[in-house]
Amino acid sequence: MSLKYIDCHNHIYAEEFNEDREQVIEEAKKSGVLGMITVSEFVTDTDKILNLADRHPNFCFPSLGVHPVQETNDVQRSATIEDFLQMKPEIVGHAERLVCIGEIGLDFTPRVCHSESDKESQRLVFSEQIKLAGDHDLPINVHSRSAGRPVVKLLKELNATKVLLHAFDGKPSVALEGVQSGYFFSVPPSIARSEQKVKIVKALPIENLLLETDCPALGPEKMVRNNPSNVKISCEFISKLKNIDADLVSQIILENSIKLFPKLNLR
Repeated sequence: MSLKYIDCHNHIYAEEFNEDREQVIEEAKKSGVLGMITVSEFVTDTDKILNLADRHPNFCFPSLGVHPVQETNDVQRSATIEDFLQMKPEIVGHAERLVCIGEIGLDFTPRVCHSESDKESQRLVFSEQIKLAGDHDLPINVHSRSAGRPVVKLLKELNATKVLLHAFDGKPSVALEGVQSGYFFSVPPSIARSEQKVKIVKALPIENLLLETDCPALGPEKMVRNNPSNVKISCEFISKLKNIDADLVSQIILENSIKLFPKLNLR
């Protein structure tokens, strides 16, 4: 049985792929990738993501949202409500073709988040996007760096139900709170070098796991460009840690992906 995968969170539109993007996409298809969800970070990503979806229908599935970390003059900062108001018309205008809203969430790493007001600003932007997803009956694709517990807390407060927590870096006990609310957790190839990711996979039921690459980041080797075809590494690690055949892991996780993202059209 040939294994099949969905890369549920990636940035194939990133400049790191400008020289060989089409080749990388073809390699992903040959390696068993049936589709990939391309998530935005900035409003300027919108056209890149939609153009990819046009060029690769039923393979590159678009997602739009405001990442909690934004940039002004090459300086990273926390997202503000103005960032959301710029992106909102894009999300609303293209809601019918989006498979989810993302990448959204919280990032409380000290180099970006300098104060409580930064945290509040991020919470407001995250909350508005959670509500917008509910208005359009769309799942959300969530970033939670150094903010696992605050993210799960806010998701529960706002009664979010269709949730993917990508590359979750919190404690297994916090992740299990998410499992109790029906949330899914996607596993990147960086599990090959992350004891924390290993602990998460061991702790969570396979029924709540998905696959991702977050390419070009979070590859099996640090500082080496990650490609969508590496999603198979995540599957192999889950198979090993759960002691379940890789073909069954692939099948279960494919079903999980379609359950969370019903607009995935895998023709």
